[in-house]
Amino acid sequence: MKASQTKRSDSSLLFPFPEGWYFVASLKSIVKEKLIQKTWLGIQIVVWCDNEGCICVAESVCPHMGSELGPEAGGQVRNGCLVCPFHGFEYDVCGQCVTTPFAPPPESAKLHVFETRELLGLVFAWWGTNGRPSQWHLPEDPPTGPDWGELEFRSMQFPGHPQETTENAVDMAHLRYVHGYSNVSRTASVSVKGACLESCFEFRRTQKIAGVMSFIFDVSAVAHVYGLGYSFVQIYERTLGMDARLWVLATPVDGTLIDLVLVGQLREMRKPKRPIIGMRFMPAGLRTRIMSKIIISVQKRDVLQDVVIWSRKHYRSRPQLCRSDGEIAVYRRYCEQFYPEHQDGYLSKRNLQSVQA
Repeated sequence: MKASQTKRSDSSLLFPFPEGWYFVASLKSIVKEKLIQKTWLGIQIVVWCDNEGCICVAESVCPHMGSELGPEAGGQVRNGCLVCPFHGFEYDVCGQCVTTPFAPPPESAKLHVFETRELLGLVFAWWGTNGRPSQWHLPEDPPTGPDWGELEFRSMQFPGHPQETTENAVDMAHLRYVHGYSNVSRTASVSVKGACLESCFEFRRTQKIAGVMSFIFDVSAVAHVYGLGYSFVQIYERTLGMDARLWVLATPVDGTLIDLVLVGQLREMRKPKRPIIGMRFMPAGLRTRIMSKIIISVQKRDVLQDVVIWSRKHYRSRPQLCRSDGEIAVYRRYCEQFYPEHQDGYLSKRNLQSVQA
């Protein structure tokens, strides 16, 4: 889903590229497509992996003569190396030129590469202010095994900023008002430890299954936020005894648009605490896959309700908060660390002009 390309009127009031780890692609898609090119945090990047599965995320510019390296320009992967379409220079996954067709490779010919991290088949890269190295790390892979189903993906693109999409992790009021959740309450105070923010809450929601029967979900959730591009939500539905996971991955595209990718995963439902209409006699694996698709589709529907607001709202560096909004202030202070050169991410008119230039 791609929203209108119209810019928000305040699109540059927040510095467009907060420091942090941002989603690039799934390992499965990299292996399938062999070479991916995309706009990522204002630059063109290429992504590929070698025969051992090592991944490279690099700026899509050949240091030899400046050629584009993406597939549309003729770039290709051969024997695990990226081959420039202009003069055939080949680069390994460390970004080093390892061979050329006509002469020994120059040692100085090296791609601008980004530090990467793979987590359950999700590939992330680090974007640092002025190119500085990673200042913190993503969490370890969550426990997994054969009882966890396949990852389900949904994606969308719209005008927005990752600070504002991630703010939903602490905004309990909007769960009631925008999405119609009931019995929304906190189970613990919002905690911040360095680059990690944790938000624990519970709620109920009524949802139709297969468009037939209304089903009340009684949910407990813990959101683990690492920077503004990575949110991981652990979900437990009490009435079914259902464990689920949701990743919300917001990535700036060009300073105006963001890509938002939802990734869902469900634990196998062998013996639900109560029957699920139309799924009583299904094999556990099939039932799990169907429920996983339902849950991620419901999450996307919720996000699309938010997109209507996100893509039109005006950023307020000093919002007029009420008593129930206290944790938004905690979140705003948490965000400051991801803008080393811009307090709270807010740009003055002078800084705004320099960014736009």
